[in-house]
Amino acid sequence: MPERFAKLFASAFGRQDAAGMAYLLAEDADVLTLTGAVLSGANAAEAVFAGEFAGIFAAARLVTGKVKLRDLGPGVAIVSQRFVVTGARDEVGQDMPRFAALLTAVVTADTGWRAVSLTFSATSQ
Repeated sequence: MPERFAKLFASAFGRQDAAGMAYLLAEDADVLTLTGAVLSGANAAEAVFAGEFAGIFAAARLVTGKVKLRDLGPGVAIVSQRFVVTGARDEVGQDMPRFAALLTAVVTADTGWRAVSLTFSATSQ
């Protein structure tokens, strides 16, 4: 599943499925969201993702870019996926310019290929 992780993440984001995104996380995962929220645990992440979908990302979509999968050893991999985020809206509901983002997830077999660490952050390119 590490090779499918980024696609599953993007699909859940596109459906605005906070529970689906949280399902991709280990129960005690460390998470940094695109809005800068730092949290621990799939349940906390689901709540933050739901809030983001009710606000800034209510109409947002991800355009998939380059993906890289690096095996770190038996049962551990890092997934890096570039995206372009479109359709985000600011606090007054105005469309924001599209922007680049990077998803980096450390996934492990012992969690069912869920992320133990996930960072989803804006980038300069």
